[in-house]
Amino acid sequence: MKLQIAAFRFDVTPPLGHSLCGGWIPSAAKIEDPLEAIGFVILWEGAPMVVCSVDWTGLCNDAHYQWRKALADAAGTTADRVAVQCVHQHDAPFACLETDQIVRAQGDLPPNLDPEFFKVCLQRAGAAVRESLKRPRRLTHIAAAQSQVEQVASNRRILNEAGKILKNRSVAASSDDIRDLPAGVIDPWLKTVAFYDGREKVAACYYYAVHPISYCCTEGNVTSEFVGHARRLKAEHDTPGCTHVYFTGCAGNINAGKYNNSSHRENRQVLTQRIFAAMEQASEQLRPEPVKKIRWATADFLPPVNQVFSADELEKQINDHARRVVHRNRPAFTLAWLHRHAQKKPITLSALHLNQISLLHLPAEPFVEYQLRTQMLQPDRFVATAGYGDGGPWYLPTAEAYYQGGYEVSVAFSGPQADGALMQGIQALFVS
Repeated sequence: MKLQIAAFRFDVTPPLGHSLCGGWIPSAAKIEDPLEAIGFVILWEGAPMVVCSVDWTGLCNDAHYQWRKALADAAGTTADRVAVQCVHQHDAPFACLETDQIVRAQGDLPPNLDPEFFKVCLQRAGAAVRESLKRPRRLTHIAAAQSQVEQVASNRRILNEAGKILKNRSVAASSDDIRDLPAGVIDPWLKTVAFYDGREKVAACYYYAVHPISYCCTEGNVTSEFVGHARRLKAEHDTPGCTHVYFTGCAGNINAGKYNNSSHRENRQVLTQRIFAAMEQASEQLRPEPVKKIRWATADFLPPVNQVFSADELEKQINDHARRVVHRNRPAFTLAWLHRHAQKKPITLSALHLNQISLLHLPAEPFVEYQLRTQMLQPDRFVATAGYGDGGPWYLPTAEAYYQGGYEVSVAFSGPQADGALMQGIQALFVS
């Protein structure tokens, strides 16, 4: 079986003044470090397969599809064979084309995105892929390993004795009564999957479930955050010419709050070093083996709408000029999802299987339990999970979380039935 891999990367740093995180935090005022889209194309006897990670908060609905279509067209494949996952830094663009139309119609709300900048990013995507295909490398071997990350992830949903939400652990907990509580349910492992041309490592993917935020949302400082910094640090210390790609796992209910504090800038470097250390430790364990099997799988996913939302009420909230920006922009995202759901346009789940290794691509902000369940259901496979694909439904809590309450449930655009629907879709991806 003849395989090739073509790595690509391109700049997606927004211009100054561009909306960040949906428009309800300060717009881009300073570029602390650039944002990138990084990925690879796998060429084989079938249609090419594309995997891409983007340093944005999210890509929702048609915005996500347009990214997949642009990459697919450039690679000579179809959009269902393209996975685009966001890293989910908050001081970054959060793109939904319909949301942008809704808020712009108000006249007094910040736009969701700059459509011209969005088009430029699509053009850069196509150009980067086409350029990469001029110099593909052989793909002969693959390897996978994992290492525990020390003192980064913590569950942000703290329950009381009745099993209800007591507190929500913030990104930077300011009091010891929160920091001293247990980390809760997390996935402590950073997973690494590497691709080789003979003995030479040409691409490496890293997966870890944590909101990639040390501090954000107050100054308009665009940044790839501590995970982006760790990615760059790893590139500096690894095989020359190897492309490094970072994916955020199922981190809807996970942040660094237990291990983060008010010393914002100093603590970002601490978190960077902890992620980098796990990357290094996992890399030392990599043992390449010949690629003998490869398969791309997809499944449709269209979870039912959360019944607490109605289009009429959402439109009232958006039109209420007395409400805060966040309480008008956020309903615009919800309304866009309701419109999409009415049109019955499903989300595409996908997985790339190589030997006993599976790269799983999930949408929106799934809770970490989905990642843990999948690993338990596939004990004979090395499963590396990326969340934050199509962000249309926002949070994807577990069914029991709706009973528990809390912030994430209040802004989940789908109901508790999404749990069963998502697990059914995930299991379908592993059926040969």
